[in-house]
Amino acid sequence: MTITALRHRDRVQRVFYRTFRALRHRNYRLWFTGQSISLIGTWMQSVAQQVLVYRLTGSAVALGMVNFVALIPLVPFSLWGGAVADRLPKRQVVLIAQIVMMVQAFILAGLTWSGWIRIGYVYVLAFILGAANAVDMPARQAMTVELVEGKEDLTNAIGLNSAMFNLARAVGPALAGGLVATTGEATAFLINGLTFVAVIASLLAMRDLPIPEADPSGAQDGKYLWQGLRFALGQEVPRLLIALVALSALLSMPYTTLMPVFAQRILLESARPIIAAMCEGPLDAFSCRAPEALPLGLLLTAVGVGAVLAALTVSSFPARTRRGMWLTLGSLGFPSALIAFSFSRSFVLSLSLMFLVGWFFVLQNALANTLLQLHTPDAFRGRVMAVYSMTVQGMMRLGGLQAGLMADRVGAPAAIGIGALVSLLFSGLVALYRPTLRQLR
Repeated sequence: MTITALRHRDRVQRVFYRTFRALRHRNYRLWFTGQSISLIGTWMQSVAQQVLVYRLTGSAVALGMVNFVALIPLVPFSLWGGAVADRLPKRQVVLIAQIVMMVQAFILAGLTWSGWIRIGYVYVLAFILGAANAVDMPARQAMTVELVEGKEDLTNAIGLNSAMFNLARAVGPALAGGLVATTGEATAFLINGLTFVAVIASLLAMRDLPIPEADPSGAQDGKYLWQGLRFALGQEVPRLLIALVALSALLSMPYTTLMPVFAQRILLESARPIIAAMCEGPLDAFSCRAPEALPLGLLLTAVGVGAVLAALTVSSFPARTRRGMWLTLGSLGFPSALIAFSFSRSFVLSLSLMFLVGWFFVLQNALANTLLQLHTPDAFRGRVMAVYSMTVQGMMRLGGLQAGLMADRVGAPAAIGIGALVSLLFSGLVALYRPTLRQLR
């Protein structure tokens, strides 16, 4: 082997190690494996539920209402979950929440399979899932630093978490699209319930996780929650990060709510050659019962592929990288790609734009999460991540409702385009007048 080849191999090995270095921690490896499997099921259920709701109602408002119902328990359960995560072992909190989500998936599968499913039942189960997610999310995010035993590999772990999430976003919708098209929605719900076994097993197998120290101030629950809120909103960096991502969640992220409308109405004619090739043409990949699920699965898969590549890029950043500059790029690029998507009537072009949407989305959100945790003391991490999760998830759920209502009035393309334009203007103002974020490392 030549010297040049040896040097090239060494560079590749260094990049590989830098990209995946968080996996050297046993607890994180367990979590990464179990959660990767579980998230595929989660995305399968998400796609199948959208198809189910649209099949039951034919209404964009109903799609937004499912998101809104999940918002109702978000505020009280998120704040409570963040406080609990700062006082109790985070693994215990995450474990209970995961079990509740598993049961919810099995109930949804049973109702759909039996034919007893009604839109009201979907709303009730969405409420239960929203409550469990609200408790799970701040504890799960705050647990990352414990899984990698400190902040040295925290950025890498958050990048890999995002890669894991978005790889599931690429695989899950693709599987769900074919599965729902051939067997119906209930199978996807059942598989999601079964995938929770993997993450529950990984949590039970973890060892030597730290136990939170008792709060020396002895603050009561109300005061304890207020301390976290005051820190998150009183410091410039956390406040700016939360505001930037929250407005994006309200105005840009709701594009996911309207994807069934694009897949089944706006882009369906352009997608017919692909559907025909997969369902009845030379590929003959599926015996399609619900061919309208295929374009939706492909669009969301394109988002996932772009997001995975962006997440791996983030996880490979050297320590001296100006993360704030990349965050700014994501905050401007995400709504810009959505504006272009709102004008597209070509399915192939829309797939390419969805790839860019996934890429920029991860740059914004993975780096906002990373910078927020890097600038938060350990004692406040659970509560600060609760504020972050509550704000982002709350705005996203409200955004889903407003997008559904607006889509019924002005159409889905205008609903996405207008929201993304306002988000782009806000991100531009932050980039111009708040240079603090651009300079963060």
